[in-house]
Amino acid sequence: MQFQKENILVVDDDINILELLQRHLQSWNYHIYKAVSVKEAVAILRDTSIDLLITDLKMPEVDGFELIKFVSEHYPKLPKLVVTGYPSIQDSLTAIKSKVGYLTKPFTKEELKSAIDNSLSKNQVNLKSTAKERDKEAYGDIIGASEKIDKVIQIIERVKDNKATVFIQGESGTGKELVARAIHYQGKFSRAPFISVNCGGIPENLMEAELFGYVKGAFTGADTNRDGYFQAAQGGTIFLDEIGNASIAVQSRLLRVLQEKEVMKVGSQKSEKVDVRIIAASNSNLKEMITKQAFREDLYYRLTVVEIDVVPLRERKEDIPLLVDKFLFKYGVEYKDRFVKINSEASDLLQRYDWPGNIRELENVIQRAVIMCDKIIEIEHLPNALKFNIEFSSEKLVSLKEMERQYIKKVLNVTNNNKTKAAEILGIDRKTIRQKLSE
Repeated sequence: MQFQKENILVVDDDINILELLQRHLQSWNYHIYKAVSVKEAVAILRDTSIDLLITDLKMPEVDGFELIKFVSEHYPKLPKLVVTGYPSIQDSLTAIKSKVGYLTKPFTKEELKSAIDNSLSKNQVNLKSTAKERDKEAYGDIIGASEKIDKVIQIIERVKDNKATVFIQGESGTGKELVARAIHYQGKFSRAPFISVNCGGIPENLMEAELFGYVKGAFTGADTNRDGYFQAAQGGTIFLDEIGNASIAVQSRLLRVLQEKEVMKVGSQKSEKVDVRIIAASNSNLKEMITKQAFREDLYYRLTVVEIDVVPLRERKEDIPLLVDKFLFKYGVEYKDRFVKINSEASDLLQRYDWPGNIRELENVIQRAVIMCDKIIEIEHLPNALKFNIEFSSEKLVSLKEMERQYIKKVLNVTNNNKTKAAEILGIDRKTIRQKLSE
């Protein structure tokens, strides 16, 4: 059977209705996804390309009205058809306001076909709605509509279909690996392997063996021949994150790979040809490392055929609301079984902060806030580090004698000038306290 291009998601807690709709839709060659709850439906929408939503309204826990509101904001171009056995005027008005089709149970097969055709015919232009295409601000997993993100995407479009070496520069937490993955998965080599290597997470004495492989007997514990990350990435992409942590010896081997397109396993005398695109990244200034002779200059120029600068979040704050929506969706569904919102005061606070930890810090803040809130994130759910703080000037440094005098006065004030009580607190006798007061 040849399916039509449309994918239809049917949501109903009544298994009999689900099976009935499935039979009818399959008879018209539609591809069907079924969900018995709103939670299941949201999970399918997040991961699957859907062209039409058919949903009941009356469902336990979270009802169809909530699903329609959610879809209307997250998938505004996705057509919606309500099929319900409760044809009340209030329900009808709500459906009309939500711009959805409406079909009352029981219905005939012809009535269902007509309602589906009407819903689909209104949304034939750019109908696909997927997690990756929830809005025009998404490119792969890269979220943003700012000019600086647009420049990054333009470069990705230039390099995604060739194997030019790419170097990604950016602070920690800015999303350098997301850029590397976009280069690979948005291009024609997306079916080939993508191997991500954190050069800062591999001990220096194991780096060469992990990257290039080794032969049996090359070192203690090398009981068999083993391929490295470069061999595993054959035909695809290897992403070398934090390349500045690589030793000079590893840098020399990397230079050979770039020049000769071949690798040599540790302990071997035979080279192996590799067809791999190299993407490297660093949050360190490699030019400064070159002046300190900590990084090879010739390797630097081999790596930087194409450079991409991923700017910190503080330089593209207009993208913060888009990123917040992404994380609200992600963690709202994961922790709350529903979409969590944020009020305007908390949203303004997020945009005021400079985010030294960049996107990773923002994600952590939203994750915590979703856990701490009920349905809406408010200022009280955000950490104090984001909030306004008063900077008091540091206390003036004084002599030990002056400190003593000030403290005696403080104790006397607390005791209402009762010298006997003050002497007890201070651990001295009344004669001593009178003497110090006279001084």
